[in-house]
Amino acid sequence: MDFEVYEIINILGLVIGLAFGAIAQKKQFCFSGSIKDYMLTKSTKRGSSVIMAMIVAIISTTIVASYFEIDLTDSNYYRDNINYFSIILGGALFGAGMMIADGCGNRQLIKFAQGDPNALIALVFIGIFAFATANGLLNDIFSPITKNETLLEWSAMIGNVTMNVYFVVGVLVLILAFIIKKTKRLISLVDGVLIGLLISASWYVTGVMGEDSIERMIELNGITFIYPTAKTFELFSFYQVNVLTFSIAIVIGVVLGAFAMSKINRQYSFGCTANQNINRSKYNMFGGALMGTGGVLCIGCTVGQGLTGLSTLALASALAIISIFVSGVITAKYLNKRDKLPMCFIFDWDDNTPDYQI
Repeated sequence: MDFEVYEIINILGLVIGLAFGAIAQKKQFCFSGSIKDYMLTKSTKRGSSVIMAMIVAIISTTIVASYFEIDLTDSNYYRDNINYFSIILGGALFGAGMMIADGCGNRQLIKFAQGDPNALIALVFIGIFAFATANGLLNDIFSPITKNETLLEWSAMIGNVTMNVYFVVGVLVLILAFIIKKTKRLISLVDGVLIGLLISASWYVTGVMGEDSIERMIELNGITFIYPTAKTFELFSFYQVNVLTFSIAIVIGVVLGAFAMSKINRQYSFGCTANQNINRSKYNMFGGALMGTGGVLCIGCTVGQGLTGLSTLALASALAIISIFVSGVITAKYLNKRDKLPMCFIFDWDDNTPDYQI
């Protein structure tokens, strides 16, 4: 059977999603979870995996883009009329939402695949509010900020800045060295290495193979989850007037990969809030709404901006992930004071010298 180029790209998107889902489920890879881990137990393992993924994504993407002459400034992270104020606002909304819903976009996909029904509530609200912010009522509500001429002019004065790769990697290496504490623990961060490599693989698929597509235009893109989650629901609802894309294929692959791995890896379950005074459905609706809105405003999620966007070295991506992190920490502290930040599992290092303090 002969496949068109765009069909091959969609198949590879599915494969990348399968790998991402399986790895993330096995190690419970999670940006928001790493904040919660440190706040509740002082554990830095998942946080170290996230930083390692950033480092590997940047280095491998820089190599792939240089060797294959991929112009990453053609991606959405270097869009025209960049509005840094909208990005910071969106990051703040997203960071609050991911802590309230106990997981960002990709985390909700993993939790849903593992059997958490409340994760589906978060995903539905992510999809609804992402669409509303991109094309609907919320687009008009936020237009005084997103289309504000003064803010756009101030952002234009900065421009679509590309950060220095040595500086960014150097800062991340210092952060990793600080939180990892022992060099031998690097071997425990294989999930971060593999996920970082998947980011550069996605750039290769869309940026190199996509150039050969004649039947359908392939958007230069990496791995991101907020708007593609909305588009996945749209494809499911209106199949005859929509098409399968690389990003949607990744979303589907993540769910399938995480589901398959959950059948092999039975370590995790989701009864941790059963005995606590937490209305998980309400929190997931509100958190999902904030993530859907914030994810569109800041052009991505913790993976879309924190890994894929940051791998392009766009200043906008750095501002987005910093905004998400700061907002997430503030929200987590607030929830923790109200005893609304449940600790489901303890993620320990493998060297028998845990850092956590219950």
